[in-house]
Amino acid sequence: MASSSFSGDDAGWLDETWLQWLEDPASVDPAWRALFDGLPPEPVNGTRPGELPRFAPRPLFDPQRGRTGVDEASARRAARVVMLTNAWRVRGHGWADIDPLGQRERANFPELDPSWHGLTDADLDAEVPTAPLFGLPAVATVRAVADHLRKVYGGHTGAEFMNILDLSERRWVQEWFETSASRDPLPPAAARRWLRKLSDAENFERLIHNRFPGTKRFSLEGGESVIPFLDRVVGLLAAAGAHTAVLGLAHRGRLNTLVSLMGKPVRAIIDEFQDAAGGTQGSGDVKYHLGYAADVALPGDLTLHLSLTPNPSHLEAVDPVVEGRVRARQDRHGDHDRRAVVPILIHGDAAMAGQGLVMETLNLSELDGYATGGTIHVVINNQIGFTTPPQDSRSTMYCTDIARMLAVPIVHVHGEDPVALADAAAFAVAWRQRFGRDVVIDVVCYRKHGHNEGDEPSFTQPLMYEQIRQRPTPRQESARRITSRVPEAEADAIHRDSQAALVAAADGPRPDPAVLGPMGLASVWAPWRGDADVVPDTGLAADAMRALLDRVNTLPSDFAPHDKIKRLTEQRREVIREGVALDWALGEIGAFASLLSEGHPVRLSGQDSGRGTFSHRHAVVTDVRTGREYRPLSSVGGADLHVVDSSLSEAAVMGFEFGYALDRPEALVIWEAQFGDFVNGAQVILDQFLAASEQKWGRTCGLVLMLPHGYEGQGPEHSSGRLERFLDMAAEGNWTVANLTTPAQLFHALRRQVKRSVRKPLILMTPKSGLRHPRMASPLSDFALEGLRAVLTDPQVPSGARRVVLCSGKVAIDLFDARAKRSDANDVAIVRVEVLAPFPAAEVDAALAAHPGAEVVWCQEEPKNMGAWPSFAARWFDGDLPGGRRPRYVGRPAAAAPATGSHKRHVDEQAQLLGEALSPSTDRP
Repeated sequence: MASSSFSGDDAGWLDETWLQWLEDPASVDPAWRALFDGLPPEPVNGTRPGELPRFAPRPLFDPQRGRTGVDEASARRAARVVMLTNAWRVRGHGWADIDPLGQRERANFPELDPSWHGLTDADLDAEVPTAPLFGLPAVATVRAVADHLRKVYGGHTGAEFMNILDLSERRWVQEWFETSASRDPLPPAAARRWLRKLSDAENFERLIHNRFPGTKRFSLEGGESVIPFLDRVVGLLAAAGAHTAVLGLAHRGRLNTLVSLMGKPVRAIIDEFQDAAGGTQGSGDVKYHLGYAADVALPGDLTLHLSLTPNPSHLEAVDPVVEGRVRARQDRHGDHDRRAVVPILIHGDAAMAGQGLVMETLNLSELDGYATGGTIHVVINNQIGFTTPPQDSRSTMYCTDIARMLAVPIVHVHGEDPVALADAAAFAVAWRQRFGRDVVIDVVCYRKHGHNEGDEPSFTQPLMYEQIRQRPTPRQESARRITSRVPEAEADAIHRDSQAALVAAADGPRPDPAVLGPMGLASVWAPWRGDADVVPDTGLAADAMRALLDRVNTLPSDFAPHDKIKRLTEQRREVIREGVALDWALGEIGAFASLLSEGHPVRLSGQDSGRGTFSHRHAVVTDVRTGREYRPLSSVGGADLHVVDSSLSEAAVMGFEFGYALDRPEALVIWEAQFGDFVNGAQVILDQFLAASEQKWGRTCGLVLMLPHGYEGQGPEHSSGRLERFLDMAAEGNWTVANLTTPAQLFHALRRQVKRSVRKPLILMTPKSGLRHPRMASPLSDFALEGLRAVLTDPQVPSGARRVVLCSGKVAIDLFDARAKRSDANDVAIVRVEVLAPFPAAEVDAALAAHPGAEVVWCQEEPKNMGAWPSFAARWFDGDLPGGRRPRYVGRPAAAAPATGSHKRHVDEQAQLLGEALSPSTDRP
């Protein structure tokens, strides 16, 4: 039955064709030109202001104008063929034969049948113009057009692209697929390499299975075609001018990728199965989480550096890390067009649909601060997740539907058709290098075993696995499909050679450990493999500090800032000239400016990071007349500066910055939370990457986290950066945790982060109300001191105190203010523990030694089960402090939520804990 109306997708195509006709009537099909020629030049009556014009078509025969030159039957036939073409472009992927198991129910889209559009058998041999279809002569029969569309869009490739908004991009994709018959993506030499890589993949899995039966390896069996596909991708990238690809891949197929694609010695994998490495630095990780890097030799005497990012079992968590690593390398190499360093993310089907980090990472792809020039996404589509079938694991037609948000091509490919896969590889590389946007290739295959080799998959999918057990291997199926390129005898010989070489390598000598470096960054990281105990001098002379701050607070003469910003910069310059104590913002800006002037890049990102959540920073200012942005720190020069207001994401953005810091150790890299409370939105990045990457994978990084923290009565979600969690995970020197109280301390901490000879993450609890507090200010002379001080003693009570109140962060400022209002607390020393981890035991002991016999109190504003107390109590009660003194806790009682939602209750609680800390009585309330 013929349809008399357009679908939404048809309407989009019609708009496009109409606009093309307006520009050049001769460029559109004659039938559509005749139709558009008949449209009235003015809107019809009844169009309301603000509406798009509604046109009423005229008859093809107008007595006043004569015939258009095209008979009505031909015009209608041609129009129906155009609608058929559009239907296949929009819906053809649903009919495509992409499932090797044949389980996928092909979508019943009636508009793919010519009869739906009113084309009858009598029309099939009639000739019609083929435009806008590519790949056929200008005129062909309706039958030829229908056959062509079925072959292009209904074969072993299903392409989704009609939601691409850019007309030139969409036409490029159309031309690529509709002219596929005119090119051979897998000539004989490439076909032989394809079969060799496929044989390598199959033989590797069999070797490991035979030698270590039942041992977890997360086999790639059923999806081995991904290996030659990736090999083809990296070869084409090298030919297109790329020199590096950074890969992200979960555990499924990881070992195979390491050996068959990247060339990691198979003997090294055997040793890892036997746990024969003889120990490792740190705690190490399981073999299918480890990273690796290698320069891979490719056809045409080309080489591409491949770097596989280490990752945890948390699926898709590595995605933003890869993007950050790529952006760091692009920035370091000056790869401004982002074509030389390429990210490749390899997903599982269930994880692609199920993990929210996929969407968060996709959303970063075209943001200026995070763009990497397009990611090649490859899905190993096993058609199952653990034991869950697709219909129970997603609400969408495809596992890749989340990527439709980007309006980029998504190509579904039969996992046992080498020609279709090779063409998809060529398409992905060509698209990415041409348009600099993401592309998704969904390789539809299957999983031979259960989730791991110890599972029995037929418990839950008996029919599917009965079919799998009876199938030839993907290598056998692939070889059968390309016998015209590689005869059967030659294909068998390739397989035997692969098997022999693999066995010989597995039984050969152990490889030199030097070739097994985790990431291939030895030369880049050489300056930062030093001694963590060596303390650098981070001081800056007062004159140098004054000059830098004056420069970055002087706006260009042709720039019109907001009146309040103008006043602020003038006030800052006055403070600098007069040598008055500097506030937190000036201390921070001074650190940034000094590092830039010394040639160290600075990158700061987070929500509201340009202005600062609390309007204190103004590292990005805006011209009120033009909207032009200006970054005052850029006036320093010396190195590149990135101040980025991020998307509303914690996990993806922190993961990105972690990756950036991994591959750019010379830079100061900072992720800032809007409020510290929101850091737990990135908990997987904290737990699996930042806290343990050095111990698990031998990878250190200098990422700084700035977490606004402090109790001011703003409620349970705007008070706590969850200090206790960072202290709980602090061990083996993995990171530094600090809660600083002066801008000079911040200045030294940030400069120390870059100038020391090692890289460790720095977790900073940063102030909110304290940003402008007069007690949180530092004289210029403090910035010239040698470095960060882990403990700040009390200048008012340097010795002989009745009580020593140990504390950290904002509560120390509250204690100073409260003591100033009392007459009975002048013998209470307030000692600030600025660095909380690694615990500064010697400095704390020295501070207490100045007050022999004094009572020791630990005071905090966090509940007793939060903040620093749980960690410190365990440490202190393991062994007495000097003089046999054990600290007494003063603070809020244990609580489930970090803070009260009542401002009045907060004030009462705060007054009580301050009073108890300073009161002459030692009795507990």
